[in-house]
Amino acid sequence: MSRIHDALKRAEQERATSMGTHVESSLPPLDAPPMEMPNLQGSVASAMPLASGLTYEALLARCPQSEWKPDAEHMLFFQDEETRSGTEEFRTLRSRLYQIREKMPLKRLLVTSPMPREGKSFVACNLTQVLVRQHGRRALLIDADLRHPGLHENFGTQSSPGLSEYLAGECDEFAIMQRGPMENLFFVPAGRVVATAPELLANGRLKLFLQRVEPLFDWVVIDSSPVIPVSDATIVAGNCDGVLLVVRSEVTSSEMAKRAREEFPDKLLLGVVLNGMLGKHAEERYYYSEGASAQVSRS
Repeated sequence: MSRIHDALKRAEQERATSMGTHVESSLPPLDAPPMEMPNLQGSVASAMPLASGLTYEALLARCPQSEWKPDAEHMLFFQDEETRSGTEEFRTLRSRLYQIREKMPLKRLLVTSPMPREGKSFVACNLTQVLVRQHGRRALLIDADLRHPGLHENFGTQSSPGLSEYLAGECDEFAIMQRGPMENLFFVPAGRVVATAPELLANGRLKLFLQRVEPLFDWVVIDSSPVIPVSDATIVAGNCDGVLLVVRSEVTSSEMAKRAREEFPDKLLLGVVLNGMLGKHAEERYYYSEGASAQVSRS
């Protein structure tokens, strides 16, 4: 009987060890062999181990400069003209974010909107650009809209490999990060479109990725799917320090804005950006709520 008891005890200990009773045990060492995890179709795929030597110098060496062809209409800070409509509003938004940062930890920033076509990607792109315009500041922009990605089109670059491939365990961090002609600005495209976006975003590898790359940057800006149609943004928000909600003038209804607002706790929602004010209204300052609210007059 004692032998049976000892065998059962050893089996239970091995089971507990294999499941990981501590947080540290769930993180693979840098030299660990590939893990087995479900891929997009539900079969088994090999998950790449985390890249070793993840330093800024290694990032520069592994991510050669790409030949981006930015969309001049939507990318305000890739041009020599510093006074284009909308540029000053983004500088104001940057200043307000730094003011908030003096009161709370703030590095991972989610940019989303209640519904599609309200300008969230426009805001995310240009906010990241204006952040690196300050000397020595590094920023990473991530397209986490795995259903309808579009940031790669603004930058004029390829969409894969990207975030969806990394979340599926098919590549490491270095493989998905791009850098272009603007100094200190890095970009992670969404990758291939997937039907299992919520499952991929919640599988734990997004959290691992952010933990790994965060020390290399001053800001990490994430563009997600809209809040109301799908659950993706609320999943991503759980890995962020704050959320900016983009609404569009004369498009976003107060009811939609309210519903989107209720998806995030008060401590997470930094404020609201009003996008698309033109003509005589463009010179007016509009404050939807306290915090990082600002008016953006393009897109």
